[in-house]
Amino acid sequence: MTPRRRALLLLALALLLGALAAASVHRREAALARALGPQMRVLVTRASVDAGAPLASARPLVRLLPRRYAPPDAVASAARLFGARAAVALPAGSIVTASVLRTGGAGATPEVALAPGERVGEVVAHGDPRAVVPGARVDVLVTREGDGARAGTTVLALEDVEVLAARPARADPAGSGGARVVAALRVRVRDAVYLAAAQAFARDVRLLVRAPGDRAAGRAGLAVDERLR
Repeated sequence: MTPRRRALLLLALALLLGALAAASVHRREAALARALGPQMRVLVTRASVDAGAPLASARPLVRLLPRRYAPPDAVASAARLFGARAAVALPAGSIVTASVLRTGGAGATPEVALAPGERVGEVVAHGDPRAVVPGARVDVLVTREGDGARAGTTVLALEDVEVLAARPARADPAGSGGARVVAALRVRVRDAVYLAAAQAFARDVRLLVRAPGDRAAGRAGLAVDERLR
């Protein structure tokens, strides 16, 4: 066998062994991912923070963590940290949980960092107070009364809106049933005006909580009238 053929044979063998090793690593990674289960986002502090200090000073980062290892009250949205202070001292690398947040009062609207064109729109709406919490993302349904000439309709008005603050509302005096919440939402200017009008003139506003990580959109404007069509 000539030196040239020997070199080509060794190169082909090295490429084959490399491909087999890569396939083995891929199979191991896939098996490990299946064993760990789905992942979720959590906030992890980059710097230590003293008790009573603003949690934003910890410069938290979003990390992915297997759901089975994440604390049940782990905070996934940095919006919850604005205006919040640490109830206890946290070293760098700590997972931020709801139990270590200390705010100015239950349901208080946090001092959020708004991008240009954003507003905080507050609504009183039907929704589950256990699910409509800071950091959750919701769709907004608005039900309009019919006027005789037109049928009453329920429309999917807004999609994938971030909840900045929320608290349970008083019982609905109209007796329409279901729990209600007062929620502060991060919205654009146009949507803030729409929410104010809906609060004043619509028969009902309802918040539908999205599953964690669900950012699908494209159904806004979907409407069903009182004839259910």
